[in-house]
This record gives sequence, C-alpha cells and structure tokens, in this order.
Amino acid sequence: MLKNFIYICMGAGLLACSSVTTIHTSAERVEVNSVYDHENRIDSIVQPYKKDLEKEMLEVIAHADHDFTKGRPNGTLNNWATDALLDNQLRTSKGQRQVMSLLNVGGLRNPISKGDVTVGDIFKLMPFDNNVVWVEMPIEVLPEIEAYLRKRGGEPVGMVKIEKGKIRFLDPISNSKTFWIITSDYLMNGGDNMSFFEKKVSFENDGVLLRDVFLEEVKMQKVLRYNNEERITFE
Repeated sequence: MLKNFIYICMGAGLLACSSVTTIHTSAERVEVNSVYDHENRIDSIVQPYKKDLEKEMLEVIAHADHDFTKGRPNGTLNNWATDALLDNQLRTSKGQRQVMSLLNVGGLRNPISKGDVTVGDIFKLMPFDNNVVWVEMPIEVLPEIEAYLRKRGGEPVGMVKIEKGKIRFLDPISNSKTFWIITSDYLMNGGDNMSFFEKKVSFENDGVLLRDVFLEEVKMQKVLRYNNEERITFE
C-alpha cells in the first residue's frame, strides 16, 4: 500500500514537470516493531526515575488494624482524615480559636485497607495537590453549612458533632463571633458547591499540601487510629 502511494506521487510529479528527467528510485521496507520501542531514548531516560518512584511508593510507613472506608453520613475514613488534619494543624498553636475540620467524601479517592500502609496508599487516597487552609467564618453562616450538609447527606467533619442536623462544637468559645474551618483550598474556592465559603472573613494558606499532612500523620501514628463513631445524625 505504501509503495503504491509513493509511485502515484512520483507519477504526479513527473506529469507536472515541463521537461523530461530520468529518475532512478529504490524502496526499502522498514518495519516498526518492539525492537525500536525498547531502544527509545525517552524510555532509557525515564526508566531510572520510574524505578526510584516505584520503590518510594512501595515503602511501608504504617499499619492498619482495620479497613478504613468513606461514607455518608459517616465513615471510618472520614473520621481518620479529619482527625489527622486537626492533629497536624493544632500541634503548632495558632492561638485560641473555635475550630472544626471539614473535607469532602469525593476528595477521599481511595480506602485504606487493613494491613501494611504504603506511601502509594496515601497518594491514592489524596492524589490532588490541594493546600491546607484555615478559613475564618462568621457564626451567622452556621445554618447555611448545616443546610449544605443535610442536602449532601453528610461530609467528613472533625472537632464537631452534628446532632439532628445542628452543628455543636466540642470545644466552644463563648460569645465568639467567628469560627475557623480547616479544609482544602479547593473546597474554600467553592469546590463541591461549598458556596458558603464566599462569606469568609479571612483565610490563611501556608502552602502545605493536604497529602503531605496525611503522610506525616501516618508516619507518626505507625498504627492508624481507628474511630467508628457516628459524628453526624439528621433525625
């Protein structure tokens, strides 16, 4: 087929010329097969990094005595993720603040299975480069957040209980006019239709990746902390 195409093009070229020229041609069939693929220069450059990356992803950094799964309104992965975020961020005091953590079920992309936990498991859990943010919110927005959570059927929360759809802080500060939500920049910017963040008073972003927070906490825990409490009820 390729030969015929070449001959047709040659013939058309000859007819288009105003003078006759003797042309000598030769053809050689070159087969593209797996031999050429293995000799690809790009593969040879990437391969050492690929091996190093695979080694890093397979590194065991902790152990899980239970399966951690996400769910609505509650899930053991929900609880672990929001608690890990809180533990990490509250370890270095930012002053006395009324605080809660909030993530989204859809953002927790993979369960953590019982057994060894690897670096790759945490990348599967949180593959996105989302930053951790502290968002200051007016107290008046609480009913809007409650309505959102009810409509969604629940999302991962920490440092609060939602009883019959109402948010109750576990460490309340009396007469506080604002509270803080520790979350991701994706959600703060309206991801998953969290439009209530548009009413924020202020926010802080130190450029720390949520995935790095999870990795740090997994390594510190060594055995993942299992918590199956029901933090959210609507009835």
